[in-house]
Amino acid sequence: MKDDKEKKMTIYEYEERYVKRRNVKGARLIIAVIAGVIGVFLAWCLLSITLQVWGINKYAGYAAAAVSVILFALLFVVPLVKILRMNYFQTNVNAAHAAAAKRHNRRVRREIAAHMVDLGTRVENVGWYDDALLSELASYLSNGDDEGIKRTLTALYSGKVKKTAKDYIFRYSLRSAAYSAISQSSRTDAMLVTVVNLQLIKDIVFLYGFRPSDTQLLKIFAAVVRNSLISYGLGSLKIGNGIVKTMGDAAKGIPILGSAISALVDSSVQGLTNGTLTAVIGFQTIRYLNREYKLQNILDGVEVAETEQELEEACKDIESELKKRPRAKTA
Repeated sequence: MKDDKEKKMTIYEYEERYVKRRNVKGARLIIAVIAGVIGVFLAWCLLSITLQVWGINKYAGYAAAAVSVILFALLFVVPLVKILRMNYFQTNVNAAHAAAAKRHNRRVRREIAAHMVDLGTRVENVGWYDDALLSELASYLSNGDDEGIKRTLTALYSGKVKKTAKDYIFRYSLRSAAYSAISQSSRTDAMLVTVVNLQLIKDIVFLYGFRPSDTQLLKIFAAVVRNSLISYGLGSLKIGNGIVKTMGDAAKGIPILGSAISALVDSSVQGLTNGTLTAVIGFQTIRYLNREYKLQNILDGVEVAETEQELEEACKDIESELKKRPRAKTA
């Protein structure tokens, strides 16, 4: 009953319920700025380490510089490019662009299906997806069955993909906590937390086969910067709920983590704090991805072709009415 009701939703009802005013160009610009800030911060951290090694031995400094360049590329450039190159669903659309968005989203679903099938067949024992559902997905993809693709993706996202994403979050959170515990420098600590956060986002996006929209990705990258700043300058202090407020709304909708943050930040256990903040990043990414996927499903059930038909019919009615009326006599 609920699905039928959503399918009958008009594009105008969809607009009123789900569409918000967003400056997409502004979001892209800010994403570029934030990515630049993260890159400069990581480069500064690596340069500082290189200079310290250089002070000990010049030749070791050369080696450290070469390693730093490689690490910068592997730990920052590669994850960032992989995240930004992933496609995303268009859901924040009005009546004028809804039809084009539906066609775009259909292509994205097919790309996701091909991505998952390719991984399932190419990577042995990958364990990310359900094999039976992958087999169905491959069949629907070869037959061009968009409804079958959509049903199977929905089943995957609510099943094995969700479980795998949570495993990622747990593993990366432990890694972030461990790095923080062994680090003897706030600069190194912040660098490691930033790298782990970016890797987690990249792996979750790669697992799902698409990325959040620009406005949602902006919030995620901003959270990475926030985590780095907390780790760098505030992690070893008892700052209580004041810092929790600076985290914005990142932990809303995650009651367990929300209460854990307050307790952990209030303590001086930097490793646990950074681990929890990394978990927030992961759950925030999953929440945005699930929301975008749900919205594109709803939009796919909205009838948008009638807007053009209505315009055509309205023009015909106007023409017919004008023909019925007597023409004014000209002098």
